[in-house]
Amino acid sequence: MNAWERTMRSLQGKPADRLPVQPICMTFAARFAGVSYREYVSDYRVLGEAQLRTAEAFDLDIVTLCSDPCREAVDCGAPVRWFDDQPPTHDPNDPFLKKKSDLLALKMPDPLGGGRMHDRVKGVAYLRARAGGSIPVLGWVEGPMAQAADLRGINHIMLDSMDDLEFARDLFEFIVPMEIAFAKAQVEAGADMIGIGDAAASLVGPAFYHEHVYPFEKRIVDAIHEMGSLARLHICGNADHLMDDIARLGVDMIDIDCLTDLSLARRKLGPEMPILGNIDPVSCLLRSIPAVIKAALADSHRIVGNRYIVGPGCEVPPGSPYENVRAMAEYAASASS
Repeated sequence: MNAWERTMRSLQGKPADRLPVQPICMTFAARFAGVSYREYVSDYRVLGEAQLRTAEAFDLDIVTLCSDPCREAVDCGAPVRWFDDQPPTHDPNDPFLKKKSDLLALKMPDPLGGGRMHDRVKGVAYLRARAGGSIPVLGWVEGPMAQAADLRGINHIMLDSMDDLEFARDLFEFIVPMEIAFAKAQVEAGADMIGIGDAAASLVGPAFYHEHVYPFEKRIVDAIHEMGSLARLHICGNADHLMDDIARLGVDMIDIDCLTDLSLARRKLGPEMPILGNIDPVSCLLRSIPAVIKAALADSHRIVGNRYIVGPGCEVPPGSPYENVRAMAEYAASASS
């Protein structure tokens, strides 16, 4: 059974030869491949080759286009700060949408227009051509809160969420069609699944999420399903207070970070939701040993039950010892034997 078959059967609740292993490897993949992170995020061929090499070396069941949160915003015209050894970022003290009126002049970027979004779409096609049908290709878009933070700045959008709900919703109304178009381009290029990264959503309260974030995330999820693809949700941080609404999103798989109560997540999401997580990427993968990692995975597996997907709560740290990363696939094989 190959990685694609293993994943699809597991997501459907059917028996597989072992648990799928689907960590998010970004900076780790670049370091393993011996390339700078700036090269990795700037050239889809570099990213694609690093993903394939990492998946093969560590027996992973996913290759992913997730790389940084700046692709859509840069194509909107936002400036970015580049680094050789970490993801590009926006200056939090100099947001792109400094004035709310700047939103009125914002042009919808074309995901096939030759920018950074297009590079990701090309990456999907590259991985599909190299490994399609043997390992799932995971495309990626930003969720409404995450993208709002990229365009407006995290401090500003958090203040907007309290004192100018109309503007926050107007910004989300711009973001959602952009992300849907981006997802569509990746699905048409061959993505098997689209990840939705909405880290900043964990910072808002349950009432704001329910009224002003959930409906926009739901539109993205529904659109991905209408395209015939699968949706994977990734919200970093503590999302305990969001679980009632997350359970209604209808995603096909969810990543649960180490700060979220895994038992609570399983109760709220129901027994059929495939869950990845939620071992601590730093204390486990980076700083412990294989035996500790396998024990932590066993604890998570026990809580989640049969619909468990092996991986840490968030990205694999770049300095993680190779034997620690291999421990994930070793656990998956031993747990299924």
